[in-house]
Amino acid sequence: MRAFLASVFNPLHQGYCLSLSASYNSKNPQLLLPMSKTFQRTLVTAALPYANGGVHIGHLAGVYVPSDIYVRYLRLKGEEVLFVCGSDEHGVPITIRARKEGITPQEVCDRYHGIISKSFADFGISFDIYSRTTSKVHAETASQFFRTLYDKGEFVEQESEQYYDEEAKTFLADRYITGECPHCHNDKAYGDQCEKCGTALSPLELINPTSAVSGAKPVLKKTKHWYLPLDKHQQWLEPWITQEHPEWRTNVMGQCKSWFDMGLQPRAVSRDLDWGIPVPVEGAEGKVLYVWFDAPIGYISNTRELLPDTWEKWWKSDDTRLLHFIGKDNIVFHCIVFPAMLKAEGSYILPDNVPSNEFLNLEDDKISTSRNWAVWLDEYLVDFPNKQDVLRYVLTANAPETKDNNFTWKDFQARNNNELVAVYGNFVNRALVLTQKYYDGVVPTPSVLTDYDQATIAEFQGVKAEVERLLDAFRFRDAQKEAMNLARIGNKYLADLEPWKLIKTESERVKTILFLSLQLVANLSIAFEPFLPFSSQKLRGWLGLEKAEWERLGATDLIASGTTIAAPELLFEKIEDAVVEAQVQKLLDTKAANEAANYQPEPIKTAVTFEDFEKLDIRVGKILACEKVKKADKLLCFTIDDGTPTPRTIVSGIAQHYQPEALVGKEVCFIANFPPRKLKGIESQGMILSAVDADGSLVVITPEREVRGGSQVG
Repeated sequence: MRAFLASVFNPLHQGYCLSLSASYNSKNPQLLLPMSKTFQRTLVTAALPYANGGVHIGHLAGVYVPSDIYVRYLRLKGEEVLFVCGSDEHGVPITIRARKEGITPQEVCDRYHGIISKSFADFGISFDIYSRTTSKVHAETASQFFRTLYDKGEFVEQESEQYYDEEAKTFLADRYITGECPHCHNDKAYGDQCEKCGTALSPLELINPTSAVSGAKPVLKKTKHWYLPLDKHQQWLEPWITQEHPEWRTNVMGQCKSWFDMGLQPRAVSRDLDWGIPVPVEGAEGKVLYVWFDAPIGYISNTRELLPDTWEKWWKSDDTRLLHFIGKDNIVFHCIVFPAMLKAEGSYILPDNVPSNEFLNLEDDKISTSRNWAVWLDEYLVDFPNKQDVLRYVLTANAPETKDNNFTWKDFQARNNNELVAVYGNFVNRALVLTQKYYDGVVPTPSVLTDYDQATIAEFQGVKAEVERLLDAFRFRDAQKEAMNLARIGNKYLADLEPWKLIKTESERVKTILFLSLQLVANLSIAFEPFLPFSSQKLRGWLGLEKAEWERLGATDLIASGTTIAAPELLFEKIEDAVVEAQVQKLLDTKAANEAANYQPEPIKTAVTFEDFEKLDIRVGKILACEKVKKADKLLCFTIDDGTPTPRTIVSGIAQHYQPEALVGKEVCFIANFPPRKLKGIESQGMILSAVDADGSLVVITPEREVRGGSQVG
């Protein structure tokens, strides 16, 4: 019977063939370009997170879940792969935070390196090494790399004028300079960007620049730095990317092309700062390696730290494939700048692909660390303990692979309840519960297969090739969707055959149905291993499977007859409305706090005389009736008791802030001596007074206690 059910598998690769130009073709989704180069190993790097804050869902969706999925996939196939990352711990933002908190930059790095590394471990991001750029190995590697390029004459020395704080006796990094934005006139813009309008700036563009260190007005002073002449490298970089790598994602290609079209310019590799790796040449006192130059070398130094004797085969052998997983804000550094650095050094391989994602938004708003508009991984696990895989699943399903995408708590709930619970979990639970009920949890021995059984086997065996095709093309969203088809096949199989009915008349047939269903459950534990590692491990534990074997995906003999499986439990749990409503409220509270903190009242208008004020007749009236004005979204029509025999009619534009019935019976203040004015055909006899709150909402002005209608305010 085992031979009858066994599938045919390809032998495990000893070395595998991957193409420099293997890609998904949008006009023909089945087409991958021909194989052209053989690699023996794959080095995967994930963008170094900056150690001045924790990790949020945008980081996870953009870089770390996709890279982890891919690495787990290669490991399952038995490939030689190395997964490298670490904290980026130099640069100005860290010194700013340290100064603000009254601690050292190293203390800032130590705190956030611990938070970040724990978050990654908690979510199963399976780095082979997660180190940091403040390590001794990194300092040695970065210094040596700079010195090699310096000795080869690959840098250009240039003098330029930069802002200098004469009180603090220091050159100012861009973020240490504030002033008025020349575009939106925000008076708190930074020297590198205005966070109000989002425009990229240079310090020289700021109006009335001020030092954030001392508050003094900075002066321009000459300073010397070393530059990497990217213009010299454009002649090989441009064809290397645009012609030799047509399979790179369109967002990557588009951003690189825009830089090429503008013409590459020399870029400074040093800066005046006291936090970082000192420039290792004479005459460079007070200068450190610029963080953009220092950070990508962290990939190399982390590899050296992990494999001090064999690291070079991962960075200098032509049969190693190098992949950089990044977000779109790092495209230029990994596709243009870092390759130029590697090429200038001369002994390193260049990246074979740079799978870059776009950004993930949160509830239709850009994720922002400074505004705390984020879902932080450490906080998520407090509210959703042991639900790492749910977040991994939702972030992959919404992966911003080709355009910015959006995370909402309602979608999170829907995908959990309607897909993980109702599709995947439902099939697993039914198969295990029926086996427990009919056979005391012992896998039954099947009998002859029907044509429908054979067709079902053929269908789920086809999933492996499709998942592989999609993963090889870095299409993780579609690959996870295809893996879920295994559960859909299983649900259909049970629903069509209804073993709970057949058990009364065809008990032998039910043995075959449940045997095949359990094989399909076992297949799910393999197919989802790259995507949902925690759930897959739990599921294999129930089934008594020691490990996931990718080459066995599609097999119908993963669990032997007679095996006792664990008592059924729920693989995924439903998430209730109240739970997600609490998360939405948490974000709304954050937004309200931000608005309150940043609230600035409108400037006081031009002064008026007391005589001018006396001309206004402000009175109190009681609202007798209120209704929306037809064909006017913003207008409400009020009938007000103003103390006269005939009630007063006032039309006010507050319909978006109040329901009409909520205002009936309230007393309001109104200006009684405005000349009548027709609005939507209704004569309005005054203006109701209201205040604009910090969040932009209108609040009607009411007296502290009830007074007689028509009472004058004075």
